[in-house]
Amino acid sequence: MDTYQSFNASGVAGVAGVAGVAVAEASASVWWFKVVVTFLAVVLAYDQLVYKMNKGNIAGSTWKWYPIIGPFMESLDPKFEEYKAKWDSGPLSCVSVFHKFVVIASTRDLSRKIFSSPAFVKPCVVDVAVKILRPSNWVFLDGKAHGDYRKGLNPLFTKQALQIYFPAQEKIVDAYLKKFLAMGETEGATQFFPHFREFLCAISLRTFCGEYISEEQIKLVADNYYKVTAALELVNFPIILPFTKTWYGKKIADETMKIFEGCAAKSKEHIAGGGAPICVMDEWIESMVIARKKEAAGDATSTEAKLLIRDFSNREISEAIFTFLFASQDASSSLACWLFQIIADRPEIATKIREEQLRVRNNDLSTPVTLDLIEEMAYTNACVKESLRYRPPVLMVPYVVKKKFPVTDSYSLPKGSMVVPTLYPALHDPEIYTNPDEYNPDRFMQDPTGSTTNPSEARKNWLVFGTGPHVCLGQTYVMMLFTFMLGKFLLEAELQHEVTPLSEEIKVFATIFPKDDLILKFQKRDPTKV
Repeated sequence: MDTYQSFNASGVAGVAGVAGVAVAEASASVWWFKVVVTFLAVVLAYDQLVYKMNKGNIAGSTWKWYPIIGPFMESLDPKFEEYKAKWDSGPLSCVSVFHKFVVIASTRDLSRKIFSSPAFVKPCVVDVAVKILRPSNWVFLDGKAHGDYRKGLNPLFTKQALQIYFPAQEKIVDAYLKKFLAMGETEGATQFFPHFREFLCAISLRTFCGEYISEEQIKLVADNYYKVTAALELVNFPIILPFTKTWYGKKIADETMKIFEGCAAKSKEHIAGGGAPICVMDEWIESMVIARKKEAAGDATSTEAKLLIRDFSNREISEAIFTFLFASQDASSSLACWLFQIIADRPEIATKIREEQLRVRNNDLSTPVTLDLIEEMAYTNACVKESLRYRPPVLMVPYVVKKKFPVTDSYSLPKGSMVVPTLYPALHDPEIYTNPDEYNPDRFMQDPTGSTTNPSEARKNWLVFGTGPHVCLGQTYVMMLFTFMLGKFLLEAELQHEVTPLSEEIKVFATIFPKDDLILKFQKRDPTKV
């Protein structure tokens, strides 16, 4: 009996012990659940509170409908119509994606103010760009460091410097014209977006690196560079994870800059041996040599001394050349797609261009391209300029805010936020450009500003290449290259554009393109006739 009672008591105690442990574990689980829920609630509330505080009185959603990530999923497939809706919503509007608060400035004057405020902002392209293009890259530098680069780079893109590169450029234009005509015969109309990218990558690389870069390397860069663009979307996941777009972008960027380092080394050997400059790299390196000699001789005046540039390493040169390619590749590909589509759809304009080309060449088709020749191509140049206004390749230019920036009387941009001045609205302002949604190159023949109503104000609206301390170095290069290229292609080829429902729709991929990627055919014509 005692044994039974003892056993029963111990059994009850055991059950009670097990139950106690279960209750304790359940209580601990409930406690942890409460901790996790409370933590998430605090994070979500903080995210919304910070958004509301940063938003202030500018346009944008009252609350973040998608906590933390914001409109991240929409950003994976950016649409021009959504951007336009943001511009139309107010002079300043905002979104918040992950940790980044983004303010979009849609008026001309606000955009100009941001471009011209280096004390408050600096270019960032996109968040992940610093990692892909490297923090030491000159486009991210401020003050004297940035000025040192500009001193050396500005002279490389003057009209006088650019004419040195004409022979190499004309060879590539002729080679690809021949290729495009052959494609027209064998393949008919085809999507030209990838072909223009390859062509313009080749012409840029020969201009920047001369013969120091091989045909194989040009093809490798042209094939791979698309992935760098894909990695630099306006909104992207902030961490580079293996085998993602950003990971591939950084890998290819590093490989490409290694190629450019090798080119820089060859260029230094060429210039040191007394060779004449034949490319941008040569011009830059020769200017370093001249500056060094002046300093060593002590014969530089105080004015000249301010302009003397320092020596740049092969790595620094490679990073700068990479940004030249980045800036030129997508923007020039966009311009080519829209320009050739527009002209193909307007045969009366093509006829005017051909008339001008034959006139300035005195009907001699063997006339090589020169600076004087290009400057006579007023109508062809106006067509290029109007295409840049009508379909500006770059819609927006992201900047990061370095310190609190009172951008208007009633709103200050928070430190660390991204601010994005836009270009498109200023270039389609009906008060400046009559019928702004029509392509009309004559507007630039009537007045160099493109405006007959208010030329003085129109100069402020011409934001195609930005303004301020980071204004695009290559604007003269772009205008000269596309003017002579358009003229030459139209003399030799009839453009046949296959119009689709998507031809006039705008696709956003870093820059803008026709949504059908431009289905085009080059057909041989008699260049002596209009």
